[in-house]
Amino acid sequence: MSLLPYASLTHRRKAYRAGDVVLLGSETASDDASITFTGLMTSTYGEYIFRFYNIECAGTGGPSFGFQVNATDGADFNDSAITSTAVNTLHSEDDSPSAYLTYNTGGDLAQATTFQFIATEVGTGADESCAGELHIFNPASTTYVKQFISKLNSVNIGHGASEPAALTTFAAGYINDTTAIDDINFKWSAGNIASGTIKMWGVK
Repeated sequence: MSLLPYASLTHRRKAYRAGDVVLLGSETASDDASITFTGLMTSTYGEYIFRFYNIECAGTGGPSFGFQVNATDGADFNDSAITSTAVNTLHSEDDSPSAYLTYNTGGDLAQATTFQFIATEVGTGADESCAGELHIFNPASTTYVKQFISKLNSVNIGHGASEPAALTTFAAGYINDTTAIDDINFKWSAGNIASGTIKMWGVK
């Protein structure tokens, strides 16, 4: 496993032997309700990386962007329970005192089968979006729960006079399912995915 989980993929590839990081799929949204990668998580790779490029919401307000999975015996992305932790950092464009580093009590889950949000309170303006990455480890294991970590940055809707703002959401946890995980779905809490690209890599 790389010791640089949040380095650029260019640098991460240098930490592996040639061919260890393999592009498996790429999906570009166009006003889609969600994006799903089906059957691509297998025992071939021990780690899967999902990268998000300018994921924009077609809704209003400050929606959150998240994921949920299916085990090989599951359907509808509501069967696998997640327990997680989440931290937000925020700094506004006007450099106001509202900058903070805080535990996100609304972003964690406790044995919940709902979506895990990995970007929160994202602005929905024409130039606003979120970007970052999610890592899932050994999803094909039939012995262990499935660990994940994520880091996404977004243009936040802002709070009070502090808008807009840069908000980084760190989330981590485990999918409490010892059945192999093979599908993953991404969507907004409200509104379609207006545009943006999600790419998926396997790491040997």
